[in-house]
Amino acid sequence: MASLKDLRNRISSVKATQKITKAMQMVAAAKLRRAQTAAEAARPYAERMEAVLANLAGGVTSGGPQLLSGNGKDDTHLLVVATAERGLCGAFNSSIVRLAREHIVRLQGQGKTVKILCVGKKGYDQLRRQYEKDIIELIELRGLRQIGFDNADPIGKKIIQLFEDGAFDVATLFFSQFKSVIAQIPTALQLIPAQIPSNENRPAATGPQASYEYEPGQDEILSELLPRNISVQIFRGLLENAASEQGARMSAMDNATRNAGDMIKRQTTLYNRSRQAMITKELIEIISGAEAL
Repeated sequence: MASLKDLRNRISSVKATQKITKAMQMVAAAKLRRAQTAAEAARPYAERMEAVLANLAGGVTSGGPQLLSGNGKDDTHLLVVATAERGLCGAFNSSIVRLAREHIVRLQGQGKTVKILCVGKKGYDQLRRQYEKDIIELIELRGLRQIGFDNADPIGKKIIQLFEDGAFDVATLFFSQFKSVIAQIPTALQLIPAQIPSNENRPAATGPQASYEYEPGQDEILSELLPRNISVQIFRGLLENAASEQGARMSAMDNATRNAGDMIKRQTTLYNRSRQAMITKELIEIISGAEAL
């Protein structure tokens, strides 16, 4: 059995840990509000961009730009895995990596070549254990207080440059979509060829409809919008990740704080019992010595 000193040290250690987890929970809650606001503000723009591209793509008679139609091959896949730079956020990072691993196993089982572009150190640390030879680059965003479009645009341009150089045929972005503090959904979004929502899946419009004429032509507009759409979707994914990370960290630290409180109660009960047992033992020894005299 541990001594009273050991039990006191354990209780003090757990109390110190509880203070840290409580502080991290409060910091995550403060950051979550800002990150959630930014993620929700980016959704309408990204969705409207998809709607505009769908209208433009519907009028393209030929194959259109390669970013829209692809290069006609499906042999090499680029997986852009976006995770956090830090841990202590529950299953946030591991859930994204798990979804990426499932895609890697499925693609390699079909005989496809897989290349991985990691955005965030935690995803890189997990994937390099098994797929280090397939990772082409790690992009770290450590130290950024807030994600901006200027951080996502270079990533989009790098992906487009790799596609133009023939490094891959299909690109897919992996991130976690924010739903609530306790719900983050790992998501795979195909970037190249662009997945344009079909007009058939949209609700039928009521009332008179406007007829649009484009100047310059639709192909020229698509050539300008498609590269920007890739950066926009990456930016949206990074914002969703930022909100999901803080929500997951807030939940994880809340659970850790509760667990620390339960552990303190158990250790305190054990300490009191041990102390009472020692006092009882000393009293018995004193009484036995007095009776012997």
